[in-house]
Amino acid sequence: MVLELLDNISDNKYVHSIIILAVFYMLSQLVVFISQRFILKITKKTKTKIDDLIVSRTSRPLSLILLLIGLRFAIIPQSLPEKAVDIIEKIISSLIILIITYIVIVIFDIIISNWGKQFASKTQSKFDDEVVVLFQRFSRITISFLGIIFILGAWGVQVGPLLASLGIAGIAVAFALQSTLGNIFGGISLIVDRSITVDDFIRLEDGTEGFVIDIGLRSTKIRSKDGDLIILPNGKLSDSKIYNYHKPMPTTRATVEFGVEYGSDVEEVKKIALNEIRKLKLVFKEPEPRVIFDDMGDYALRFKAHFWVKSIEYKIDAKESAVTAIYNALNKNKIKIPFPTRTVYVKK
Repeated sequence: MVLELLDNISDNKYVHSIIILAVFYMLSQLVVFISQRFILKITKKTKTKIDDLIVSRTSRPLSLILLLIGLRFAIIPQSLPEKAVDIIEKIISSLIILIITYIVIVIFDIIISNWGKQFASKTQSKFDDEVVVLFQRFSRITISFLGIIFILGAWGVQVGPLLASLGIAGIAVAFALQSTLGNIFGGISLIVDRSITVDDFIRLEDGTEGFVIDIGLRSTKIRSKDGDLIILPNGKLSDSKIYNYHKPMPTTRATVEFGVEYGSDVEEVKKIALNEIRKLKLVFKEPEPRVIFDDMGDYALRFKAHFWVKSIEYKIDAKESAVTAIYNALNKNKIKIPFPTRTVYVKK
């Protein structure tokens, strides 16, 4: 009696399918158990959190793939019509591709997010956050597009002509958004090269200058010395010659030009000017200030005083103090500063 019952059970196709599903369900739960209890403990011992996040967020989707594979095998004993089996297989294949696509998107999101945090910690700009979001969206769109292609292939759709038409459409869109894309990639090149950062004082070859207050996805905002806001497209900025007064170091050199009348003692003038510059609080002792006899001009002996200050923010005040000190010292020592003159000789 028992043997006959066992024979009936063994010949029952529904029982076969249920057993197959039960086995694959247990395998799927085993994968989750091993991932959560063992693999996750191992990954927590590493220095990075990337592997922890990948294991914790992909164990469930992997178990679903096992369940779908079990469902595919469970259909075999049912002896369904060929068309029905074909449709079910395509549906299951599509679901598996969707889950794999989701897993790949999750892995890329985790890697890009962690890379973005490490990159952001080295910069003061908010632009890096926008770059990370841009990379995440781009990777999601690209991976999703590839997933759709695989799904269409599973359903027997010819993807070659579709890709060709999409390529033509993509070229048209790229031409339409050429300026916008140029600004975006220009901004990316600026932040990757780190040629400028927030709070840098820059000057462009067209004379535009000011402090960088924000580097955005499409444009960079600059505050001029007068407090005006200047908005520059990143495409134009990346193609311009940029003078950065904060790199490679913030210290900058200031120069004061002055002239004295012919007949003055050159060494005395240099000594007086140099002594006055050395007294200024904003001027660095190293590199040492210098005063050079630069030129014998039309109506004056021309001198240049070079000295270094902490940054561009102190340059104007230091230069003003130096000009005042040199002028007063020359007057005190009765060294005349000539105004432009011209001597005319009349020949009779």
